[in-house]
Amino acid sequence: MRDFYLLWSTQALSVLGSDMTSFSLTLWVFQKTRSALQTALLTVCSYTPYVIMSIFAGALSDRWNKKKTMLACDTVAACCTLSVFILLRTGLLRPWYLYLLNAVNGLMSTVQRPAADVAVTLLIPKERYQKTSGLRSLSGSVNTILHPIAATAIYSLGGMDLVIAVDLATFFVAFFTLAFAVRIPAIAAEGDGREESVLRSAGRGLEFLRENRLDLYLIFFLAGVNLNASAFDAVLPAYILPHPAGGETVLGAVLSFAGIAMVAGSLIVTAMPAPRDRVKVILLTMLFSLTTDNFLMSLTDSPVLWCIAQILGYLPVPLMSANLDVILRSSIPVDMQGRVYACRNTLQFFTIPIGHLLGGWMVDRVCEPLMERAGDGFLGACFGQGRGSGAALMIFILGITGLTVCLVFMRILRNYSYSEN
Repeated sequence: MRDFYLLWSTQALSVLGSDMTSFSLTLWVFQKTRSALQTALLTVCSYTPYVIMSIFAGALSDRWNKKKTMLACDTVAACCTLSVFILLRTGLLRPWYLYLLNAVNGLMSTVQRPAADVAVTLLIPKERYQKTSGLRSLSGSVNTILHPIAATAIYSLGGMDLVIAVDLATFFVAFFTLAFAVRIPAIAAEGDGREESVLRSAGRGLEFLRENRLDLYLIFFLAGVNLNASAFDAVLPAYILPHPAGGETVLGAVLSFAGIAMVAGSLIVTAMPAPRDRVKVILLTMLFSLTTDNFLMSLTDSPVLWCIAQILGYLPVPLMSANLDVILRSSIPVDMQGRVYACRNTLQFFTIPIGHLLGGWMVDRVCEPLMERAGDGFLGACFGQGRGSGAALMIFILGITGLTVCLVFMRILRNYSYSEN
């Protein structure tokens, strides 16, 4: 487990640095444009190449050396961060430059993620899948807490220059640890199928999912969850930043409480025994998460209640994530995981850019104009008045759509279960 711990901890540190930069740039774009849609385009540009190319990148990932693939992708991503620094220093930074650089980063993630997923499988024994999944969720949760706080503190001390310098420092720690201290075992299948076309290799990943319907249905369920959650992410800044009780500090606090909840959920996952039915856990946790967070967030105007909503909404997420991870790692042969995970990435995450576009467009073009006309009537009484009330209405709508997605898939998956017993 030494190699796993080294890889996990240093990669988590690097992700923290990257997310601090992303958070600062999100605030920068919203302040420049005052548009939820233009701010959401940052994530859209990151995920669009990711979901389009993932299905092919997984086939390549199964052929390529996992360590070299991860190192190359990390290097290109660091060059993108350095480009942002240069554009800032020269006063040339514009939103569309960020869209382009985010697209390049998304393309690198397309290749890196399946390689990293397989690397983790190679580094850990099967009986520790749930524990290590909990640890990975824990680092992501801690990152959710720290990155808005750390970004705000570092920005106040040294501006965007210092934020990017810290980001690059964390990259170098992760890069040299992976290059010189972590040994990722090779698998025999890495050399197989070199004469097979990339299209055929990708097709084998899709064939596997068609033959394993539980995996496929769970992936489609998470695609629906991601559509809802990504729309929420696009709407949240447009709700909190202009709100009389909101602002940048409150937005950072609300995001941090989401991370606190996920830390708690991750600790629960690492300590809890295997559940009797992992499929039921996945469905029930998301039903609770998507309803409580959206309804409580949209119908209240207190930062304290917003933080409570985030706790209720994000506490179950690591439980869902760990159980899904165990099902997939246990059911997919290791020599197929790159291809299948890549197909999973395309099918499960293609709704994220759609959700961000939909959320931003609905706030800017539908909900805010509607709330302006609503005045102090019924909608005004429920969701407030002024800028941000349209975002509140959209968050409430997302609560309804999240409830619907969960109920539909509970019916589809009612005859499926998964347990090691």
